[in-house]
Amino acid sequence: MSKVAAVFTPEGQLAKAIEGFQPRDAQLTMAQAIEKSIRKKGTLVVEAETGTGKTFAYLAPVLQAKGKAIISTGTKALQEQLYHRDLPTLRAALAPEKVIALLKGRSNYLCTHRLEQAQLQAGQFNSETQTKLVKVKRWSTQTRDGDIGELVVLQDDPQLTALVTSTKDNCLGRECPNYDDCYLVKARDEAKQADVVVVNHHLFFADLAIKDTGFGEIIPESDTVVFDEAHQVPDIASQYFGDSLSSRQLIEIADEVQRLCLTELKDLSQAAQMARILTQVVRDWRLQFPSDPSRGNWRDKRDDSAMIEVCSRVAEKLTLFIDVIKTARGRHKEMDSLIERTEEAYDLWQQLMQTDQTGYSFWYETTVRHIVLHQTPLSVAKRFGNLVKHSDRGWVFTSATLSVNEKFDYFVNRLGLWDAETLVLASPFDFENQAMLCLPRYLPPANQFNRDQRLAQLAQQCIEANQGGTFLLFTSHSMLKRVASLLDEKLDRPVLVQGEGSKRSILQKFTDAGNAVLLGTSSFWEGVDVRGAALRCVIIDKLPFASPDDPLLNARVEDAKLRGVDAFHTIQLPEAIIALKQGAGRLIRDQRDSGVLIVCDDRLVTRQYGARFIKSLPPMARTRDLSRAMLFLKDTYNETNLASH
Repeated sequence: MSKVAAVFTPEGQLAKAIEGFQPRDAQLTMAQAIEKSIRKKGTLVVEAETGTGKTFAYLAPVLQAKGKAIISTGTKALQEQLYHRDLPTLRAALAPEKVIALLKGRSNYLCTHRLEQAQLQAGQFNSETQTKLVKVKRWSTQTRDGDIGELVVLQDDPQLTALVTSTKDNCLGRECPNYDDCYLVKARDEAKQADVVVVNHHLFFADLAIKDTGFGEIIPESDTVVFDEAHQVPDIASQYFGDSLSSRQLIEIADEVQRLCLTELKDLSQAAQMARILTQVVRDWRLQFPSDPSRGNWRDKRDDSAMIEVCSRVAEKLTLFIDVIKTARGRHKEMDSLIERTEEAYDLWQQLMQTDQTGYSFWYETTVRHIVLHQTPLSVAKRFGNLVKHSDRGWVFTSATLSVNEKFDYFVNRLGLWDAETLVLASPFDFENQAMLCLPRYLPPANQFNRDQRLAQLAQQCIEANQGGTFLLFTSHSMLKRVASLLDEKLDRPVLVQGEGSKRSILQKFTDAGNAVLLGTSSFWEGVDVRGAALRCVIIDKLPFASPDDPLLNARVEDAKLRGVDAFHTIQLPEAIIALKQGAGRLIRDQRDSGVLIVCDDRLVTRQYGARFIKSLPPMARTRDLSRAMLFLKDTYNETNLASH
């Protein structure tokens, strides 16, 4: 018996340390495969469906192995769970001598220097911001690690958060007067000394792409890297191997120059004036885009005559701004940093204007106030695949949704993991008796614009028949808003809508209510774990094919066509199947859970590719009769209640 196998036996260390621990065959299989991958410094891709116990399956061999390990997660929620709950439990049982550390991106840590600067400018802020700043200051005297996640006052205030945290652009590094007390530096020092470091994918790839400083010493030293929620890795890797520039960055530079001119360098009135002019022309640039948040093709937008003119003005004012602030070089450390940041921003601006480069997608995304330009590589397979192949460490990629019909071609091809071993582990749940998949008849076609009324009627019917909670998952914000307005005041239970509070607070209200209705888009399709009667019905408005307006998708599709590859079957269909698996995975989270999944898209039965979607879903009972699905909801609810008594 291997060392890790002994851990998972009925008499093993986990059974002794964790009350109610039950060995699972799939969990043991996964742990042994990871143990082998770590020992041989190989690459393993594992799809472990809900209920297999994948977290313990990778933590046990990682803790038993020699050397340093990096565990990377897709969400902060899982990162916190691993560090505060799962890792301490297993470490105590298996390797109490091992040191663990949690490391987040710099925007998660209080910057005491920027807090001091914000306090100096407090008179410029409204009374609400001033009150919040006082609370942040009070908390800063008590916190041990400076993690702003502890501060409720910052959770829904990105502007205040930006005032009291740093970015790689505005951080002064060793030149900072508060460097010795920096929470970020302390967190990184702790991570360097640790045996197991929990990070997230964004931080991992920011370091890998040399986008940040101070973390690079950790990654090369690790002997094992585990990616949980690995289905997110290809898209995140693409972002960090590309470049981007936002209007927010330019306006922040201008704001900081104005602040310095008001406090430290009062004779630089011309610099303050140029900063105001730059801010205005950047805001004019934002006005060239639709007011509602959107994404689009920057190559096409760039050629618009009005856009050419405003971009020319931005470049002109940016050049003048640099010329003016350069006259203050050497007078103040922060001004020297701002000059360097502005020159880098100008170079990046010029790069993003040269949209004729091949092999990249040039795209933009807007928020209500800002615009971000992106230059993203169409493939990271060669670069990342070579890194993995020549790294001399063990790599593990795991998620509940990596395969399409039990094949990993789509995932491994995107990351260049052609030599990886693969493993599919089915869920131990009894889906045929615990869950029902309903594909309702007589719904309007998925592309019919005014199908919102029929969806709202169907949702109301299901909600009223459901004594537990209901998720309505949408593929677009516009449909969500229309259905939400139609359901408003028609339901006698709490209705929670994405955007009306933080994701964390909405989920907490949903769970506490026990019979609430939650309407959400992409961020609620994954990383949400609601167990029991609080979630018994999941309604999906249509198959989650990426929007035809998605610039990244369009670029990849166009590239596939040029290579003579069927873009629909190799890109669009696999992505949609994995996304549907994620949404469906919200329903059954526990062996005692039961419920109904309703997919309001008849393409599952009328199109040939529909069978591939259904084959990738758990083996639930199936029906096209909505009344039968409602009866299943009622019967399983009654059975659960009887069992609990």
